Amino acid sequence: MICRMWHGWTSRENAGAYEHLLRTEIFHGIADRKIAGFRGIELLRRDDRDPVEFVTLMWFDSIEAVQAFAGHDYELAVVPSAARALLLRFDERSTHYEGRQSRNRV
Repeated sequence: MICRMWHGWTSRENAGAYEHLLRTEIFHGIADRKIAGFRGIELLRRDDRDPVEFVTLMWFDSIEAVQAFAGHDYELAVVPSAARALLLRFDERSTHYEGRQSRNRV
C-alpha cells in the first residue's frame, strides 16, 4: 500500500471554504475517476495557528496506481485552480510512503 502525503496552508478566513471545496467537489471528483488501485483519501486539519494547515493522505495499491492519478511525474502535486485560489501556499511535490502496518491492526 502506498500513501501519498501532501500539505497546503490557507488563511483562517479561507479555511472553511477550502475544506468545503475539498469535501464537496475535489474528493468526489477524484472518486468519480474510478482509478484502479485508488483506496481512499483522508483529510487532516490543524487550526492551532495561522495559517491553517491541511494534510491529505491518499491511499493506493501501487506506484502505478499513483501514476494513474497524478501522471508520469507522480510526485508533482495535483492542485485544481479552485483550490489554488484559496491556498496561501502548498507543497509543490507530494511525498510517498510504503504502508507497513494498517492503523486498524494492533
